[in-house]
Amino acid sequence: MKYSKEQRKAMAPYLLVGIFLILLLLFSNIFNNKVNILTYDEFSNKLDDGEVIELTIIPRDSAKIYELVGKLDSYEENETFSTKAPLSESVINKILTLDKDFKIEAKSDPESGTFWVLIINVLPILLLVGVTFYFFSKQVGGGGNKSFDFGKSKAKLNQDSNKTTFNEVAGLDEEKEEVGELIDFLKNPKKFQKMGARIPKGVLLVGPPGTGKTLLAKAVAGEAAVPFYFISGSDFVELFVGIGASRVRDMFKEAKQNAPCLIFIDEIDAVGRQRGTGLGGGHDEREQTLNQLLTEMDGFGANEGIIIIAATNRPDVLDPALLRPGRFDRQIVVNFPDAKGREEILNVHAKNKTLANSVNLKNLAKRTVGFSGADLENLLNEAALLTVRRNKQAITMSEIDEATDRVLMGPAKKSRKYTENDKRLTAYHEAGHVVMGLKLSDANDVQKVTIIPRGYAGGYTIMGPKEERFTMTKNEIIERITGLLGGRVAEEVEFKEITTGAQDDLSKATKLARAMVTEYGMSDLGLLHLEQQDEGVFLGRDYNKSRNFSNEIAHEIDKEMRKIIDLCHDNALKIMKSNKKLLDLIANTLLEKETLTKEEIDYLVEHESLEGYEEK
Repeated sequence: MKYSKEQRKAMAPYLLVGIFLILLLLFSNIFNNKVNILTYDEFSNKLDDGEVIELTIIPRDSAKIYELVGKLDSYEENETFSTKAPLSESVINKILTLDKDFKIEAKSDPESGTFWVLIINVLPILLLVGVTFYFFSKQVGGGGNKSFDFGKSKAKLNQDSNKTTFNEVAGLDEEKEEVGELIDFLKNPKKFQKMGARIPKGVLLVGPPGTGKTLLAKAVAGEAAVPFYFISGSDFVELFVGIGASRVRDMFKEAKQNAPCLIFIDEIDAVGRQRGTGLGGGHDEREQTLNQLLTEMDGFGANEGIIIIAATNRPDVLDPALLRPGRFDRQIVVNFPDAKGREEILNVHAKNKTLANSVNLKNLAKRTVGFSGADLENLLNEAALLTVRRNKQAITMSEIDEATDRVLMGPAKKSRKYTENDKRLTAYHEAGHVVMGLKLSDANDVQKVTIIPRGYAGGYTIMGPKEERFTMTKNEIIERITGLLGGRVAEEVEFKEITTGAQDDLSKATKLARAMVTEYGMSDLGLLHLEQQDEGVFLGRDYNKSRNFSNEIAHEIDKEMRKIIDLCHDNALKIMKSNKKLLDLIANTLLEKETLTKEEIDYLVEHESLEGYEEK
């Protein structure tokens, strides 16, 4: 049976351990033997008295002696004697002519075989030294032959195998243009120098997780015709103080030798956090590493031709010295894509997928508001997995809808037992949200509603804005809160009772109402910004908020919040009572079908029945 190179490497430590244990066992047996040294006269007396029961004669020609080894009848199992006799025939004749019955064995001179002497005496020592050095190097240096490479940079030089290009980065046109300027400078620096332009030394990619920051850096590596080093911020931080700073120095030293070049540091917040923060003071190792990074980027030394690209989703915790001009001169925000960007991202990830003709990626992009690039890739992958599970030949909208629900809420709990009362409560609760979405002009559109439980939810309604906007008016927020209260109000109207199902709705409504009062200046308290996140983020981001108001104002805030919630509740109650027939229609249809899409809801409202409806 042949083993691969990786398999042989994996087995090597176990083989060495086995050899070490065998040698240890052999040496333990040797060391447990007891050898008594006798004079020749003592041996002669024992021989005459018949006490010798075993005898081995070994000639030592170089020393002109016989080495006599044996056992006496009074010895224990592991006990022997050893003595030396003159190298003469009289000694041998005495032993052979002695009228005693014992075991005699003669051996040749072992020194005549120099090679075997060397093997027997030197090989065990070499093996012990080799095994010890191997395990020491594994423990200290992290494996291989890197026992003493503590301060060596872990930055890896990108090879030509990276084929990621800007063509594979969709939905980030402006960001690609900004980063492409760096590549243009590296290829043709004279064009910029002619205009007296100084290219940024560092570019910080900022944005939520999954929006494509690392992918954009990989595309830079694929587009740039210069050396490209990449490393994670956590690779600088080690147990031993000073190792991180040493790795930074070594990384820049290597980069200078290959300038012009690019360095990409992923998750830079692992090493670039503000210095001197936290309850217990600073972190010496991390702060030393950051200090060295600051010095190398724009200290007394020159780093001409080295451009650093870093990525983080926590820019609020970075040290201010890291963001000043001369270091990270430019910040590029990589945010969630808009509808056009989502369509482009879906087209990129759908290239290797088999989609049915009924799948419209443009419509899917409109329904996935707030999805990042990673979410969209995961959505299509989940849809492909569902298609294989269902033994279909192509991905249809059915698999994409199910995949969307799985990404948002988790797998459906089809085995969960529902009582009829619980099912009816859930149907009316979700139908209440649908009614609010239909009757409020500024509320979110209902994309899908279901009473099939997923995750912690007994049912849920997927709602999205009618159009993507950066700001909201006061009326839009009021109607959004009203829509969130639709489920609770539907319970009140139909059952004259309330349940715990509105917990998440009430939490979101309360946050919006508080933000209106304390952050947006949309209450009778006036144009005041009363609350903001505390700057001490290392104490816990949600642990403490700075309160720039008195206890009396706090009481007024509570009153204003209650006023907003009560206003929205009364409005929702009025709408629900005047549309009770529509509420019953949607709830009863949900009880029958369990899931309704936006198209089905629109058809149901127009025709008061789903008979004749065919999904296009």
